Amino acid sequence: MTSIPTISFNDGRAIPQLGIGVWQIPESELPVIVSEAIKIGWRLIDGAFIYANEAAMGQGIRQSGIDRSELFVTSKVWNNEQGYDKARKAIDDSLNRIGLDYLDLALIHWPCPAQNNYVETWKALIAAKADGQLRSIGVSNFNADHLDRIIDSTGEVPVLNQIEVNPRMQQADMRAENTRRGIVTQAWTPLGQSASFRAPEITTISKRTGKTPVQIILRWHLQLGVSVIPRSSKARHLIENFDIFDFELTSEDMSAIAKLDAGVRCGPDPATFEDA
Repeated sequence: MTSIPTISFNDGRAIPQLGIGVWQIPESELPVIVSEAIKIGWRLIDGAFIYANEAAMGQGIRQSGIDRSELFVTSKVWNNEQGYDKARKAIDDSLNRIGLDYLDLALIHWPCPAQNNYVETWKALIAAKADGQLRSIGVSNFNADHLDRIIDSTGEVPVLNQIEVNPRMQQADMRAENTRRGIVTQAWTPLGQSASFRAPEITTISKRTGKTPVQIILRWHLQLGVSVIPRSSKARHLIENFDIFDFELTSEDMSAIAKLDAGVRCGPDPATFEDA
């Protein structure tokens, strides 16, 4: 079985560089998908309360038959659960729904700056980590000013910042800000809703390597040094997405893909997003 490379955290732990996201996968389908993914070799499973399928994710983990210690499970505190007390309860609830004693990683899903609660939410994650409910703690969709505020307020640096990264939204500056603080970048919506699949830069590499546009884009993420969590609801895609360790992109390939950056988001702007 292919061994997935890991990326070290600033707290001494590590995360698989490649994992599966379960956003928008129906509860009825998810147990089989998670179980099959684990059997293929996936070990990182990225969920969240707002995905409304945490219980099904946990069911799939149990159905896989793989020992819990071999898996890396992430969940997130949603926007209307921010604040110290609400966030502590949200972590309890996620653990109960998934059926786990601990999460390998918990994230604040969005900073929601107008709420002005993300520092207290961060303190809740720090406390939950101290209590053994969380192995590592991080954030999602945080800009540099949001990162500095929680770090300056608590002295605790997130291990990871999950942000939108894909060929049309490469976020080189934000990735550099994460690196400067010792924070791992993880990419959500890594395939950019298929917008780059037919770009000449991608199709040329595809013809030369015999790999699909999806495989090329996921490989690009790996060679950027980020962790990446593509979503798939089909077994054949789980296999395809996993088959990216037998080739490398050249420096010319990487430069060509860099030219696709258009600064176009698929998701909301973290500076203004407040949806509860």
